[in-house]
Amino acid sequence: MKNNAELQKDVQDAIKWEPLLNAAEIGVTVKDGVVTLTGVVDSYTKKTEAEDAAKNVAGVKAVVEKLEVKYNNSWGKKDDNEIANEVLNAFTWNWQVPNDKVKVRVENGWVTLEGELHWNYEREAAKDAVKNLLGVTGVTNNIKIKSDTNDAIEKADIESALKRNWSIYDNDIDVQVSGHKATLTGTVDSWYQKEEAGRIAWKARGVWSVDNELVVDYEYELMD
Repeated sequence: MKNNAELQKDVQDAIKWEPLLNAAEIGVTVKDGVVTLTGVVDSYTKKTEAEDAAKNVAGVKAVVEKLEVKYNNSWGKKDDNEIANEVLNAFTWNWQVPNDKVKVRVENGWVTLEGELHWNYEREAAKDAVKNLLGVTGVTNNIKIKSDTNDAIEKADIESALKRNWSIYDNDIDVQVSGHKATLTGTVDSWYQKEEAGRIAWKARGVWSVDNELVVDYEYELMD
């Protein structure tokens, strides 16, 4: 059991532990398990690293990310056309991103991805290919998933996959399916477990969308 001050220190330490972030000025506030990150970082990669570091701390129920990306002087600054071309080039060299399936729009460094792919791992690969590029200030991933099979989702398959995973098998997770949509409800012990359950559900054949409504259940001391 942690109080707000203890969780705040744990998140601060987790951020400092990351080599990419140990010199970054990132503010951390905590209220009953909800962590808010504020400040300015000089790359989109650092922004995502900070969010991931916070999510992986035991006791974190949710992360509110308010970090701003500002590149130092002229370093890292590129016009939108340059960024768009580099994104398309990154897709060309990434075997996980199908050719000519993802449309790219860039506005003031913010990249929006659109299109339709067969698998969620392809959508995640597209976003990962973008986040490390210089000049990128943010990414909106609007890529839709439409499986190459019309088979309905097998609820039992997702339930079995969840039970096989060592980190979440003993949690209270309920799976509901409707057509090509899977919905997860119940409670887990950490944000990591919530995201892991979602990743597992996305791997089921026939899944076009996953509604992850799992609640992170963690007890806190009311007094700091």
